[in-house]
Amino acid sequence: MKWLILILGIVSNASASVLVKMAMMPPRQFPSLGDPKAALSNWPFWLGLALYGGAFLLYAAALARLPLNVAHPVLTSGAVATVALLSVVLFREPFHWTTALGILMVIGGVLLITARVN
Repeated sequence: MKWLILILGIVSNASASVLVKMAMMPPRQFPSLGDPKAALSNWPFWLGLALYGGAFLLYAAALARLPLNVAHPVLTSGAVATVALLSVVLFREPFHWTTALGILMVIGGVLLITARVN
């Protein structure tokens, strides 16, 4: 269960980042008080904000079940790796060999950190 909570936290955090990116792309714009109608209709922004809140709650739940030195690196690095992959697929952002190497190193580091945790 503790690992499922972390996976859901990663998915929630990465999805929130993608949605906030979508919210800032034309024709949408950053929500402002100057144009409240546009702010209210920017659904990717509000959904992303809600998912960040969900990710925080999942992180807190993970901390109740796992050591901080495991939960934090797994959640944050998992989200970073997921966002790097999603940015290529969804936004056609560049994907260099260094990005792939970095993701592999992150996965290796997380495996080393969690090797002794049951």
